[in-house]
Parts: sequence; structure tokens; C-alpha cells
Amino acid sequence: MALYVVATPIGNLNDFSKRAINVLNNCDLILAEDTRQTIKLLNHFEIKKKMQSYHKFNESKVVDGIIEKLKNNMNIALVSDAGTPCISDPGYILVKKAREENLDVYGVPGASAVIDALSICGLDTSSFSFYGFVSTENKQKKKLFEKIKTSDVKCKIIYESPKRIVKTLQDLVDYVPDCNICVLRELTKVHEKCFYGKIKDVINTMKEDSSVQKGEYVVIINNDAVKKESSEYSIESKLINIMVSNKCSLKDAIGLLKAKDDTLSKKDIYNASLNLKDILNVK
Repeated sequence: MALYVVATPIGNLNDFSKRAINVLNNCDLILAEDTRQTIKLLNHFEIKKKMQSYHKFNESKVVDGIIEKLKNNMNIALVSDAGTPCISDPGYILVKKAREENLDVYGVPGASAVIDALSICGLDTSSFSFYGFVSTENKQKKKLFEKIKTSDVKCKIIYESPKRIVKTLQDLVDYVPDCNICVLRELTKVHEKCFYGKIKDVINTMKEDSSVQKGEYVVIINNDAVKKESSEYSIESKLINIMVSNKCSLKDAIGLLKAKDDTLSKKDIYNASLNLKDILNVK
């Protein structure tokens, strides 16, 4: 008995592997995120197997029953509507429970929007973080964008819906105004499209695209070069810039810099302000 986590096509049916077809043909039960969607895939490949609904709204309720079936020598396959289960799709609770029960769990790799996007984005992918779909709650969204702004990883990846994509990018530009991004739509499908470049230029291009509100989006953000460039400036120069830009005192500039850049320690800012006082004779 074993649980098989099976990746399904994210658009192009030719991406479904021979091994995946073989696993589905030989398993005892298929757990499907949406049986209406999965039946289309099964019919296309002439797979006739019993299905059970397994999605984010019922997984906590049905997981124990599925574990019992695995213990009773059933081979079970888990699929999502598209892509790899457990990657922004249901499955984590079941896999965790199966591991805790020392049951066999095997991955059947295949399509994944995250990995596909990374491979063709044209950005430095030597390290990356995946955050899934952006929250619709402003507080959570701001927390996420702060993470993206301060993260040391090269690429930050988010998913977004077509109706919110432009607004999300406009909100993001307040945090990483000079970053490079790659926005990918309808991956592996006939109308696959890529928007690449500086975030402000990408936003302007997307605003002019009549089909911008169609398809799901993967967004890859790289602000590493911007952060590196910014870090080359001394704290003293940052304080002077704030004083000039805001026409404020050094004391006020210290407060503004603390609020603006939480990567700087209070001690370093204070020492820089003392240095400025000596150099410029300011208060």
C-alpha cells in the first residue's frame, strides 16, 4: 500500500508522464480536488478508476478514513486540478498524516507552474522563495510585500488572479519600485504570454493588454540588485538625503530613517548621526 502524489498537466495534456498514467491505471482510488475536472483528464487517457473528492474544505474530515484505506493495503493516488498537489493545492494534511503513520508516500513528478516559470523567467534563480497566492487582506498583503522587500533570496514568487494582477503589481511597486520582474500567464497553453522588465514598465504594458484579465498569473520578483545598490550608501548619506528631501532636522531624519529601513540598527543610526554632527556641525 502507498500514497502517490501525482502531478497533472497545467495546460498542455502532452506534459502528463507515462509513469503518471501507469500509476493512475493501477491504483485502487484517486483522490481528486474536483472530480468534475479530473474526469476530463481520466477520459482523455482512457483511465477508469474510482474517485473520491479531496479538497481544502473537506481534507481535515476525510483524512483519517483515507489513512485507514492505506493501512488496509489500498494504493491511492492524490491529484489536484492542475500541477503538483501540496504546492498551493490540497494534500499537506494527508501527506503529513501518512508520514506520521510510517506509510509509504511517493511523488510522481510532472508539471508545476512555479518550476516552469523559474526555468524561463530570465532572472537569477540560484535561490528562491514561493509565497503562493497573495492575500486579499491588506494587512497580510503588506506583511508579504515587506518580506519580499527585505528578503535576501534572489527570486520571490507569487500567484495572482487575472482580476487582481495589475492592482497587486501597483501595490508592490511601493515596496520595490525599481525591481525586475517576470509575469507569466497561461503557462504551457496556446495563449501563453510573458511580461518581462522593470516593474513600472511591465505595469504600463499590461494596462494596454486587452486580454490581461484572462488566465492565472505567476509573478517572479528580483530586487537583489536594487538592494545591493542601496546598501552601498552610507547611513550618513541616507540621513542627509532624508533631511534634504523632507526639509527636516537631523533629529526628525533619524526617526524617519528608523521607520523606513528596519534593516538598520538603532545603534548604527545613532552613531552615524553623531558622525554627521561632527562633520556638518548640525543638531
